[in-house]
Amino acid sequence: MLPAKAFHIPPVLIFGSGASERVGEESRKLGVEKGLIITDEVLINLGILDSIKRALSQAKVQFAIYSGVFTEPTVEFVQEGLKTYKQNGCDFLLAVGGGSAIDTAKAIAVMVTNVGSIEDYMGLNKIPKGGIPLIVIPTTAGTGSEVTQFTIITDTKRDVKMLIGSPFLIPQEAIVDPLLTLSMPRGLTAATGIDALTHAIEAYVSVKAQPMSDIFCLSAIELISGNLRQAWSNGNNIEAREKTMLGALQAGIAFSNSSVALVHGMSRPVGAYFHVAHGVSNATLLGVVTEFSLIGNPTRYARIAKAMRENVERLTILEAADLAAKSIKRLIKDIKIPSLQQLGVDKAKLDKLAPQMAEDAIASGSPANNPRQATKEEIIGLYKLAYLQ
Repeated sequence: MLPAKAFHIPPVLIFGSGASERVGEESRKLGVEKGLIITDEVLINLGILDSIKRALSQAKVQFAIYSGVFTEPTVEFVQEGLKTYKQNGCDFLLAVGGGSAIDTAKAIAVMVTNVGSIEDYMGLNKIPKGGIPLIVIPTTAGTGSEVTQFTIITDTKRDVKMLIGSPFLIPQEAIVDPLLTLSMPRGLTAATGIDALTHAIEAYVSVKAQPMSDIFCLSAIELISGNLRQAWSNGNNIEAREKTMLGALQAGIAFSNSSVALVHGMSRPVGAYFHVAHGVSNATLLGVVTEFSLIGNPTRYARIAKAMRENVERLTILEAADLAAKSIKRLIKDIKIPSLQQLGVDKAKLDKLAPQMAEDAIASGSPANNPRQATKEEIIGLYKLAYLQ
């Protein structure tokens, strides 16, 4: 008998090339008048916002812009964006960008209606009230933040990446337009793609996996592993971009409902202490953590190998599971994801901080979802293995 589990997705999902041109009419459906666009200067300079602003204007929806999100989201960005929202008399938010802009907007949306500061809500299900209307338009194919009930905000004073989770963080609407990813550079395409693949894999092997999320996981693994190389090789390959972005969307839905596991738990301290981007830190860990974890649920890892189009017909379950790890590592190598060493992470500093990083990883809660439970000493060992791979 299957236990009852909730499955959360945004009320409205629009996917397809050119979908972002519908933002004006979709805003009008929410009954709003003036939005604050959360974005960054790079996207403005690239002209990505031009068609979005035009669509809003044609629908007679007013807007102001906060473009101060220039790194991964911080408490300061949330505070500045909230101040800008109030000063401009806005009544909804529109996030345009990668995970940083979207995570910042999600935090601002709930802080409009809740007291205190965003730090007060670190953890799961601590937000008492729903936020203001939020529409999100991702410009990268990776984070899945457009459909999840999570946001990660860095507390720069404590060097802590705060995981905040609540159904109130799910946007009212996600408009996913693969054409907006055409300007993504190779490095970002690689990092966000592996980030999305990590979401799908960890949601599938998580001890919190459920039948609904499993469907999204396996489809996402097939789409991303089968198209990321092509999207990375030729950024103008629209078909590869579409399929990679659809996979990222499905992976976001999956992990929002089944959670992530050891890779994400270990990734956050790498980002906090060494300022490595989230997708890259996931990618540097995914291979070694998969090798470590697969004996905890070899049947599921064998299915991952099959989803990645590996020939597993004559293999034992454990051999097929091992093939999944090899396939993942080959993909990471093919798209030139750098190791921690190549990223300039200082080995002596890593060795010194690894015990604290392992404690931080365990404290995040994500490693508890892993099919193979990891001790502090094992996590320290995995950090050292990942340094060179």
